[in-house]
Amino acid sequence: MSRKHTPDDPELARRLSRRGMLGVAAGATAAALVGTAAAAGPASATADSAARAKGKGRGRPVLPPGRLGVQLYSLRDKVSTAGFAAVFAELERYGYNEIEFAGYTQGSAGPITLAQLKRLAHHHGLHPIGSHVGYYDNGNPNAYTFAQNLTKVLDDAEALGLKHIGTAAGPFRYGTTVDAWKRAAEDFNTYGEAARARGMKFYQHNHAEEFSFATDKPGVRLYDVLLAETDPDHVFLEMDIYWAYSAQFRFGKQVDGTPRPFDPLDYVLKRPHRYPLFHVKDGIRDDSARDGYRMVDVGDGDIDYKRFLSKVTARTHGGRRYHHWQTEHDNPAESYAFARKSSAHLHSLRERCGD
Repeated sequence: MSRKHTPDDPELARRLSRRGMLGVAAGATAAALVGTAAAAGPASATADSAARAKGKGRGRPVLPPGRLGVQLYSLRDKVSTAGFAAVFAELERYGYNEIEFAGYTQGSAGPITLAQLKRLAHHHGLHPIGSHVGYYDNGNPNAYTFAQNLTKVLDDAEALGLKHIGTAAGPFRYGTTVDAWKRAAEDFNTYGEAARARGMKFYQHNHAEEFSFATDKPGVRLYDVLLAETDPDHVFLEMDIYWAYSAQFRFGKQVDGTPRPFDPLDYVLKRPHRYPLFHVKDGIRDDSARDGYRMVDVGDGDIDYKRFLSKVTARTHGGRRYHHWQTEHDNPAESYAFARKSSAHLHSLRERCGD
């Protein structure tokens, strides 16, 4: 059973409550629209055969069709040596539908233009869905970040045909107080408004620290400030599920020891339209580790992705094509093996049609 906690800041609580209601309404509307879209093609034979081999091939797939992607940071070693073409060919074989960029260069494989990169992705049946870009770099006015070069960042995203453009940097630019995060939220609102004018959604990808508490108001969770202070029409979230569960372990208590448990899934179910993207990253529970988990390939850990995917897709009232699921491992032992195993596992998940 989930536990709900009201922030100590009454104004923050009011904002969260209002934006939660807006999220439910918008999520239902979006689900009604996307529910009419044609279903994507079936998963690859590789993924299907792996699912049957695991004996999980009966029932309705939990993974929404056409919505499996991978964060290319997980394959950065292969991109930098073999190049995008070789990596995309492998991802096509593994049954991926989408890709999320973490840079547009390919190291020793040689230069590539954005137009070539876009064509190459589509040649392999991969839809570029998003990209991670830096938030700020106060020491370098020419840095490729939202704060320093917003127009260039959006130009490149538009050239690639991206529908989402975001950052994996936390909103710590001005500090860890409530007011500092309100200032960062205004930055995000600015980037989100500019992205929306280009037909894109700006998003922020979390790590564990976003769920920590404000240094000036130890009863206020910083992530709640971000949700309350950003415009739900302009700023979206990409939940890294692994890091959210790590945060559940690390920040389930305030600094003074007061219990403040939370379920990452509750954040999504209250405002599903604000979470168009997810990072599917797995871990083995280890209470002796700082993060509470040890990162492993998807399917080898303890995070219940069948429950998570099922609950989220059900919450959008049948809108199984609304969210995008990107597999990721920060440092896989073998990146191709990670990508192959993760796809096979997620394609293998089934639920009874009556569930």
